[in-house]
Amino acid sequence: MLEKQHTIISSITLEGIGLHTGTSCKMTFKPAPENCGIKFIRIDLNDKPEIPANTDYVIDVSRGTTLGLGEAKVHTVEHVLAAIVGLQIDNLIIELDGIEPPVEDGSSMPYVKALQKAGFQEQEAPKDYLIIDKTVMYHNEDNQIDIVALPLDDYRLTVMVDYQNPALGSQHTGLFDLEKEFVSEFASARTFCFLSEVEELTDTGLIKGGDIDNAVVIVDKDCNEDELKELRKKIGIKEKVTIGSNGILNDKELRFKNEPVRHKLLDLLGDLALIGAPIKAQILAARPGHKANVEFAKKIRKLYQQKKLEKKYQLVKKEGVIFDSEAIQKILPHRYPFLLVDRIVELELDKKVVGIKMVTLNEPFFQGHFPGKPIMPGVLIIEAMAQTGGVLLLNSFENPDEKLVYFMQINNAKFRKPVVPGDQLYMEVKLKNKKSKIVMMSGRVFVDDVLVAEAEFMAAIVDREEKE
Repeated sequence: MLEKQHTIISSITLEGIGLHTGTSCKMTFKPAPENCGIKFIRIDLNDKPEIPANTDYVIDVSRGTTLGLGEAKVHTVEHVLAAIVGLQIDNLIIELDGIEPPVEDGSSMPYVKALQKAGFQEQEAPKDYLIIDKTVMYHNEDNQIDIVALPLDDYRLTVMVDYQNPALGSQHTGLFDLEKEFVSEFASARTFCFLSEVEELTDTGLIKGGDIDNAVVIVDKDCNEDELKELRKKIGIKEKVTIGSNGILNDKELRFKNEPVRHKLLDLLGDLALIGAPIKAQILAARPGHKANVEFAKKIRKLYQQKKLEKKYQLVKKEGVIFDSEAIQKILPHRYPFLLVDRIVELELDKKVVGIKMVTLNEPFFQGHFPGKPIMPGVLIIEAMAQTGGVLLLNSFENPDEKLVYFMQINNAKFRKPVVPGDQLYMEVKLKNKKSKIVMMSGRVFVDDVLVAEAEFMAAIVDREEKE
């Protein structure tokens, strides 16, 4: 795998109609600077809005992946993104004067050829690989979908599909070397659907730009001549439509014996580009689809964001510690004697954080609470929980070190056992709700696995300068 970031040398343009919207669009690939990432720009709209290619901007996954920002949308981005990732391009601007990239032949190959013609340029910055160091799993029981990421110092994908349909049956495929296999073995695999789906897709306003030249239609039901004429009319194609003898509408030849599953791998590759970083992992996927792909990509992106934060704040990695006291002081504005968390030992961004506080006899509050009978004030235990919870908000706002967290409300506070010198507080805080600059969290505090306190609290996030 490449170690330096790459972009293209020169701009190049493709033009055509979109698969689902049927609208015309001119799409131009342009070089981009280091660390820019992949961005779509709708140059036909006011202010030319930029939409970064990551899961934060996914707004629809019905038969394709759609990105959006405000009123700006870009439909069916997965084939374009698959070409970009397959060629290991890191930084690219994609300008469009319409809502959906040209479908071309229904595969990624036209985009691959265009990008190859534009040429590749190595940049100075190193690639920011997300190295998967533990198993990450996604499971959908209803649709029997499983996607797993396993640790591997490379990038490999294995995909299996089983539609329980005799017209297609079970298929599997694997991509083990992007440089050697992507262009020749996967880029040209075309999108597909079942004949029984075509009417439903047209009725829901999809595949307006689809025809039998840019999609493989698998015959899974019988149709008489009148039904085929009606199908022709619905799709809007002039060419005669026949059932064919090879199981494909109009006897179109497959480019690969298992072309459908290869296209599913192509879709997965494109959807996983929305992680926003190249990854090193073994990906195993059973019956993937855009919805599952994107949900899985969101989990991986959270892991990527967390690792970036760990790298930013924790200069020296310590076993069993996410953030030590030095890192915490870079994150939180609190200082002695009011910094009440010593280290963070567990973190799931936007979900859960676990902090540790060592309670010593030297704590200044013990001088007056109480002389001869030192007990940690309950309000400070809640404050310690809140400070721990503040770490959960690191990826919620730009420049978190410029923010302050203020209590708005405390509910259901219970203190079950006194906290005394020598105790170690194990503080578990979970994010319950987040709306704009208001967050709801719940916390529990343990000493030696015994629950000593718990509470729910609401807090407001404000700019530090507003209160200084």
